[in-house]
Amino acid sequence: MTKKNVVIGFMGTQLDSGQGAGRWSKWRPTVSLVQHEDRVIDRLELLYAPRYASLANVLLADIANVSPETEVRLVQSDVQDPWDFGEMYGALYDWARSYPFDLENEQYWVHITTGTHVAQICMFLLVESRQIPGVLLQTSPPRKQEVGAAGEMILIDLDLSRYDGLARRFHQAKEEAIDFLKSGIATRNARFNRLIEEVERVAVRSQAPVLLTGPTGAGKSHLARRMFELKKSRHQVEGDFVEVNCATLRGDSAASTLFGHKKGAFTGAAAERAGLLRAAHQGVLFLDEIGELGADEQAMLLKAVEEKRFYPMGSDKEVSSDFQLIAGTNRDLRVDVAEGRFREDLFARINLWSYTLPGLADRAEDIEPNMDHQLARVGAEIGRAVRFNAEARAAYLRFAKSSEAPWTGNFRDLAASITRLATLAEGDRISVEQVEAEVSRLQWLWQHSAGAEKIGNGFKTQLALEGLLSDEQLAAIDCFDRLQLQSVLEVCRSSRSLSEAGRTLFDKSRAQRAVVNDADRLRKYLQKFGLSWDAVAG
Repeated sequence: MTKKNVVIGFMGTQLDSGQGAGRWSKWRPTVSLVQHEDRVIDRLELLYAPRYASLANVLLADIANVSPETEVRLVQSDVQDPWDFGEMYGALYDWARSYPFDLENEQYWVHITTGTHVAQICMFLLVESRQIPGVLLQTSPPRKQEVGAAGEMILIDLDLSRYDGLARRFHQAKEEAIDFLKSGIATRNARFNRLIEEVERVAVRSQAPVLLTGPTGAGKSHLARRMFELKKSRHQVEGDFVEVNCATLRGDSAASTLFGHKKGAFTGAAAERAGLLRAAHQGVLFLDEIGELGADEQAMLLKAVEEKRFYPMGSDKEVSSDFQLIAGTNRDLRVDVAEGRFREDLFARINLWSYTLPGLADRAEDIEPNMDHQLARVGAEIGRAVRFNAEARAAYLRFAKSSEAPWTGNFRDLAASITRLATLAEGDRISVEQVEAEVSRLQWLWQHSAGAEKIGNGFKTQLALEGLLSDEQLAAIDCFDRLQLQSVLEVCRSSRSLSEAGRTLFDKSRAQRAVVNDADRLRKYLQKFGLSWDAVAG
């Protein structure tokens, strides 16, 4: 699809002027824009000072006469002194921030032939800093003066080093960006605030991969999305934010979901699929729990990140996608690399910018502002403003900041807790009695979660045992031996080698033997049940 050409520029009070039929015998820069048959101008955003409104209307009529297909929008500029740099830049900056740029359907040319020199410099700066996402347009009269000649038109794509002017406005924009990344929450934790300040700089300056680590519920997904939205507001990305939890990807569907597939690539592939990497073209791809990716998908992702090209499943033709990768994980990928579960070269590629988000329990001073933020959010959802009474607020904060509150689910636990309190509040006020009931609920939840983790680990070991032995073998094992074997398997699964597992299991009796061979002793124990180390460790 061909994009529309949109020109932004000032009306020239001298060069564009002229009355009567004689005005057509001179070259007028703004009118000349629409006189090029090989370059159609679909829309012209024409800035002018109020005292030159009559001239603006003449130009409007003349352009309509020459190029009726061009839409002209007259934009009144209220700059009092067009030679005042601060005033001029401020007015253009504010206009650009509010303008609805549509990069998917339009391309923007900033005309710098007309207007004061100060206005032209300001246009330079705004284009260079991408506040106006376009290129510069310079027009000039024809070499031989001919009636109605269009002259020349040159497009200039800037690649200039950054300017230092108007530090106050830039500082304000930086503070607004940091506040945006924090969702407007006045966080107080110094470590977290320093982290967000650096993330803001990286988000607007770099297209390199970013790795966000931290416990579940610490806000990795939320921060990744806010980084994308910040880049989008600066016109640094044109595509979408595409998010996928890698822990949900298994088998052929993992590669197909990410990289797409060709029709017939595997059983069930009835139609071609583009995949999420291509869906993220010119946007941001957020791979949460990236440590859960399989070895094949890791290798394919490395190529896609480094070369912006990859092969869909079942295809011998490469496709391309230019995206920025943000990865998230609650695991220590350094350990996974050391143990061979994660590719070292992929880790090196995504670890250029790495940030660990602290859990809520490590940000006690941020509980109160996040509590207020969640309360406002819930109030907007239920259509009524809900508040704590003074005693209830103090009681909730006292518990929330104490060692009794581990906040294992981090901000998800806090959001759920505030939602419950706000929903049950009588007369739009949260009482001490409600807080006491909520505290009991949270204590039960965290106690239950801790117990469920232990039960879950045992359940996983039981499943592993059933996967290693047949039903007949399991039926022939005494309950005593089964429980013992399950415990041994737990140690084996958490050990890096047969020798390490043996040292852990026989840590006391080994001191009583003249010849120590823990690995051989464990191997023989496993062989009693027809098991090998490779099967158990795998």
